[in-house]
Amino acid sequence: MDAGEVEAFLNNVEAAELELHSLMLHRAGHVAVEAWWWPYRAQYPHIMHSLAKSFTAAAIGLALEEGRFALDDKIVSFFPEFLPPLVNDNLAAMTVKDLLTMRTGHAEETSGASWRGIETSWIAEFFKIPVVHRPGTTFVYTSAASYMLSAILTKATGETLHDYLKPRLLEPLGIIGEHWDIGPDGINPGGNGLTCKTADILKFGVLHAQKGIWNGKRLLPQAWIETVTRPHGGNDYGYHWVTDKGGSYRALGVFVQMVMVFPQAGGTLALTAGIGGSHLILPLVHRHFPKLFRDAPFENAKADAHLKARLATLSLARQLTSAPSQLPLKVSGVRYRVECNPLGVSEVRFDFSNKRSVFYLTDAEGEHVVFMGNDGWLEGQTDMPGRDLHHGYHLKGTRIVAGANWLDATTLQMIWIFVNTAFRDTVICRFEDDGSHVTIDRSVNVNSSALSHPTLVGARARN
Repeated sequence: MDAGEVEAFLNNVEAAELELHSLMLHRAGHVAVEAWWWPYRAQYPHIMHSLAKSFTAAAIGLALEEGRFALDDKIVSFFPEFLPPLVNDNLAAMTVKDLLTMRTGHAEETSGASWRGIETSWIAEFFKIPVVHRPGTTFVYTSAASYMLSAILTKATGETLHDYLKPRLLEPLGIIGEHWDIGPDGINPGGNGLTCKTADILKFGVLHAQKGIWNGKRLLPQAWIETVTRPHGGNDYGYHWVTDKGGSYRALGVFVQMVMVFPQAGGTLALTAGIGGSHLILPLVHRHFPKLFRDAPFENAKADAHLKARLATLSLARQLTSAPSQLPLKVSGVRYRVECNPLGVSEVRFDFSNKRSVFYLTDAEGEHVVFMGNDGWLEGQTDMPGRDLHHGYHLKGTRIVAGANWLDATTLQMIWIFVNTAFRDTVICRFEDDGSHVTIDRSVNVNSSALSHPTLVGARARN
């Protein structure tokens, strides 16, 4: 492989100001390149969003091989207790294959974020969606289809999708410490909710590159891999995999959690990131991959050494420096009553010491706290609310790397990096009237909807 081509890819990513978190590149039984951008690390699991769909496809393939159900089985046959009073012809015609190819007959997408806050049955929600097209005719990407595949597998096997995959796929691949969310039906979402490490998605991709063989043992049927990774229905979508004209195929999650297989070259690329859309990085991937793969041994010691040095710089922490300010002494410990707001925040408080800053926020659920380094970084955990900025995820007890610095004499910046996710929040606090009042603006680097919160306005509490 050509190390210079890898570095050219990294240069173009940097020039485009795209935020990568990790990169692993595999070929011929070896991890050839491994990159971790600060503060992300190899041992940190990452929410993989819709990349989970391709794991769901693997489970469906195994269940089909075991004879648990068939591709042409009708969806209505699995859940008679959830059917609407009137089942129209379109709904009655929908099959397992229609779910796999995202040709359910629905008119629009159902995002995982739209269901995460629903505490009643998601199966019931699925049957509320109008089936306006004849199933099998119209492609509409929707996580609702993936959820129903997971629900069907659980109905047929008595196990969650996660539990079903563990002995058959995850454990043989050496995937440990992973987590898969559970919906209100006791079912894994199927289309999202999987948290695992970059190495785990790389192994999953390598398994497909090796036609289902891992350490000499067949884990997935070769015919199934060939089926899921080829297009169906006149578009680029397989069975919960996305295909490319050049023969490569990818499992892809929003904000760019991706594993891409280059079957002709025998290479596999895994990425995690915080990028607003895959369309921003895929042209760079296609420009530099797979041409960096060479058909014969390729040596360039200078390029190898240069890439190695470049990768070492990626793990260096971002520096924070503060402007002079007297406000930490004046506002530390002060409680600010917050004006009525749609977030339900009632009070905030700041505590400053020589080594750390602490931010407290109170809402209807109670008090939430973030500990931050002063002009530096602290790693800890938080349950600071922010579901609407984080693609519908309520990140309770999540790992965070946080820092605070004064941009000028009256403006405090807080940066919260949720290192198991794509999300990085920036919170700007502006103090006025010698610290008697504060405004707080919170924004996020990427999201499926709002990128910022309404401004909070607080005044020093009198008692």
